[in-house]
Amino acid sequence: MTVNTTTLRAATRTAPRGRVGTWLLPLYVAAAFVLLLIPIVYTFVFSFNDAERSNISWNGFTLENWLNVCAQPDVCVAFGNSIIVGLVSTALATTLGTAIAIALVRYRFRARSAISLLLFLPMATPEVVMGAGLAAQFLTMGVNKGLGTIIVAHTMFCLSFVVVTVRARVLSLDPALEEAGRDLYGSPRAVFWRITFPLLLPGIIAAALLSFSLSFDDFIITYFNSGTVQTFPVYIYVAAQRGIPPQANVIASAVFLVAIIATLIFQITAARRAKRLR
Repeated sequence: MTVNTTTLRAATRTAPRGRVGTWLLPLYVAAAFVLLLIPIVYTFVFSFNDAERSNISWNGFTLENWLNVCAQPDVCVAFGNSIIVGLVSTALATTLGTAIAIALVRYRFRARSAISLLLFLPMATPEVVMGAGLAAQFLTMGVNKGLGTIIVAHTMFCLSFVVVTVRARVLSLDPALEEAGRDLYGSPRAVFWRITFPLLLPGIIAAALLSFSLSFDDFIITYFNSGTVQTFPVYIYVAAQRGIPPQANVIASAVFLVAIIATLIFQITAARRAKRLR
């Protein structure tokens, strides 16, 4: 009887705490989610603002900004530069990073550990240091800053992220699958393209998407090495001093919507594939 009374008292004491925990955690998650979405919602709403240059105060609703995005030509030029830099640097970083990741995992050579350590340094180095160092290097070499220097800087910056991502995928591969291909008289090239590459493809795609997002979003390294060329983040920084046009909000909102749609498509496709496998 004493045991039952003690147990009942303990349960009575812990019950309110449990009830508090059931609503406190969801409330915290909802508050954090709202805080994260406030800037995005502001950007989306003010993309419909009837304003010419300064897009700070609400002047009225209009669809003209979405229908005529290039009314401010500098916005479209900067966005196009960001797309070009992102695609080229992603292609270069993904190609080089995949080859380096395979070499680091599958082959033994001198300075292998040192190279692995050095590849992690750009990820730990502040962007200000990397941007200033690359700018000084280009200046010493007498290279004029422009679109080419931005692509080189972004490739070097994204390379480490690609190597780390693809390397994790290479480590998870079963070597027996490739050995089976060689036992079936497959050439090294055929084994790679028919077995190794398809197995590495999810990691390569993930690395490429990460590389593109880092390149498109980067400001500090770009600002040091861009010269007179403006990418979209640099344009936003410069335009903020005199007023960001609503067309910039349109492009930012469109990029966010495309990212959300792509994520939803991927999740739905993965769910359907998992359902078929079950």
